[in-house]
Amino acid sequence: MTSHVSGTQTGTAARSSAKTGLGSGWLVFAGVMMIFGGFMTLFAGIAAIANDDVFVAANNYVYHFDLTGWGWIHLILGIVIVLTGFALFQGTTWARVVGVAVVGLGMIANFLWLPYAPFWAIVLIAIDGFVIWALCTAPSPSER
Repeated sequence: MTSHVSGTQTGTAARSSAKTGLGSGWLVFAGVMMIFGGFMTLFAGIAAIANDDVFVAANNYVYHFDLTGWGWIHLILGIVIVLTGFALFQGTTWARVVGVAVVGLGMIANFLWLPYAPFWAIVLIAIDGFVIWALCTAPSPSER
């Protein structure tokens, strides 16, 4: 609830954000989207490692790796993104900084993944863009 005079929070809303350290819906959004996007990246990596025939192979692609190599890159990156998404729920600043870095790497990896899975790569690039925006625009702990 807000006070009509001072505009400050009172009651349970102020206490709950102080306890959790989140304080912003944008951080919750970023954490949930990081977990979702990280699992999607992880599953794409598993699919590329387990069965190369799932993806269309691009012959004349500048960043041509073996699909198993791309699979390992996506698997490791997906695990790091998921773990950082869970760490973001603690409300720490380091999780926000690491989140921007690993999601940025995820955007680059998905851009390079475009010839193999164009639809999912574009979806994950869009999700990663929203996550970076949410992490950068959420209020800092000193502003709460």
